[in-house]
Amino acid sequence: MSALSSSLTRAQAWNLLKQYNTDPFHLQHALTVEGVMKWFAGDQGFADETEFWGNVGLLHDIDFEQFPEQHCVKAPELLRAGGADEALIHAVCSHGYDLTPAGAKPEHQMEKVLYAADELTGLIWAAAIIRPSKSVQDLEVKSVKKKYKTPAFAAGCSRPVIEKGAAMLGWELDALIEKTILAMRSCEAEVGAAAAALK
Repeated sequence: MSALSSSLTRAQAWNLLKQYNTDPFHLQHALTVEGVMKWFAGDQGFADETEFWGNVGLLHDIDFEQFPEQHCVKAPELLRAGGADEALIHAVCSHGYDLTPAGAKPEHQMEKVLYAADELTGLIWAAAIIRPSKSVQDLEVKSVKKKYKTPAFAAGCSRPVIEKGAAMLGWELDALIEKTILAMRSCEAEVGAAAAALK
């Protein structure tokens, strides 16, 4: 199977995202998931697809800010208008496949990783910012697990989706959390600088 290559440059993907998203919180989440997906591309043996994995992460919530009730339903239209190919569109929509009729089941390893890690990044970030360091650099799996078991903590981050994603990948939950922490550590400084520039 040939490597997936992006139909959009990173700059084009970023500009497309900003056409439909202005909230710094949403943009920071997009940047975080981009960085996480790029780390996972290397970790999972798809280093030659790093740009594609990153662009999927960057654009995965392209429709959420303006069309929250049509999340992953409106996305194909917006992405096609911006020049995205069908592989990227399928990947973006796959992370919402069980939430909307339009969602396509994650098939490629990259799509499974996106499905599993998307919600988890929010929970890990919420756990990090209440620490003295406000950083993932010194955050450990056990700390995340403690917060994970408290339903009211980061309640918007779906535990069933995270667990379904881990099962889809064939990973234990602890392994998914550990890898996602490492992925977030790898891009924390870059995301922080980019997020600061948005304010």
